[in-house]
Amino acid sequence: MRIIRFISDTGTTHFGWVEEDGLETLAPEHPVFLLRGNPLDSLKKTASKARVKRLLTPVDPPNVLALGLNYRSHADETGVPYPEDPVLFLKATTSLLPHGAPIVLPAAGNSEVDFEGELAVVMGSDVKNVGREEALESILGYCCANDVSARDWQLRKQKRQWARGKSFDTFCPLGPWLVTRDRIPDPGHLILQTRINGELLQDASTADMIFDVAAVISHLSRSLTLRAGTVILTGTPAGVGFTRTPPVFLKAGDRVSVRIEGIGELINPVISETVRD
Repeated sequence: MRIIRFISDTGTTHFGWVEEDGLETLAPEHPVFLLRGNPLDSLKKTASKARVKRLLTPVDPPNVLALGLNYRSHADETGVPYPEDPVLFLKATTSLLPHGAPIVLPAAGNSEVDFEGELAVVMGSDVKNVGREEALESILGYCCANDVSARDWQLRKQKRQWARGKSFDTFCPLGPWLVTRDRIPDPGHLILQTRINGELLQDASTADMIFDVAAVISHLSRSLTLRAGTVILTGTPAGVGFTRTPPVFLKAGDRVSVRIEGIGELINPVISETVRD
């Protein structure tokens, strides 16, 4: 099932489901079917429909956990040895951004904002110290994500403490919908592509992950409860902007697309933050 969360033209928040891959089904002229319940509890399809006034992120997570250096190709392009354990950092939940909404280049530092297309995993139940064999069963579903990163804050201003540079408002696009676990039997062999203004800059398979999805969940759950609804960003492959010659950073007017096989396409325009004097 493809699950969306949205505000309808009557101003109420709903969960809905869409049958087609096409993003045109999210337009106001195409009412979507409503779901009764909550994805973390139980959902039932209904025959009722509503129009999408504003799309929201598919879930409202208690935490956003993210991995660095989890693709061999990305570690290679940065010249960093492969990690022995998953490299974890956190992104603020206030950085979440739905499909179609603009990534805002922050006034705090807008010249080195980078893109990172990623597979996002959404937990369906609370787990702690879960084994690899049970890890996949704890997943609710998958989304496309973009781990937007201000490289100056990430690498220099904060002494390589990543949270600030990866947590500015709008720095975690997520969507366009949640694809339930049953639709993705093997998250370890999906094609991931990121485009800027139509130009293909990242093109990889999740098979290049150093730690696959089951290993990531098992590792992260060691002595750390992963709450239901938690979003886990599983890392980005090679092709990010700061490793290129010359570097490719986001600028106002750009259009960023993250497409993952079997899931869909997450699209966000880019604008600059306006700050009043």
